[in-house]
Amino acid sequence: MALTGRLHPLLVHFPIALLLIAALAEVVSLAARSPGWHLVAIANVRAGSAFAVASAAAGWLLASSRMVEVSPTLEWHRWLGLIATVAAIATALSTIGVDERPGRRRWYRIVLLWTAVLIVAAGHFGAVLVWGADFLRP
Repeated sequence: MALTGRLHPLLVHFPIALLLIAALAEVVSLAARSPGWHLVAIANVRAGSAFAVASAAAGWLLASSRMVEVSPTLEWHRWLGLIATVAAIATALSTIGVDERPGRRRWYRIVLLWTAVLIVAAGHFGAVLVWGADFLRP
């Protein structure tokens, strides 16, 4: 279990990148009216949600280990990460049949946007844990 937990810093970058690229690709698809970008977004959402599950599991194992000190920042990161993972799964599920019914695409885009926001928030708290609260200051 210790090894799996230690994989969290490696695994976490995949869902962050994949899901944020998915959101960007969906915005490009909307602006350019290009179905190709929509397909890129869907592929990234599905892969990103799978990596989010693995990353969250590894993160919870890491946070439960003796080498990590419990703090309010850790708790914010932990729970926002879990909520973001659930949102990523919801986004991936919302891609099923998204092209067959126009109303589903709107729902998918809303869920994807909120997933991206949650990922940024959880990632921020993760960065604070690793780099400290002043990591954005020059």
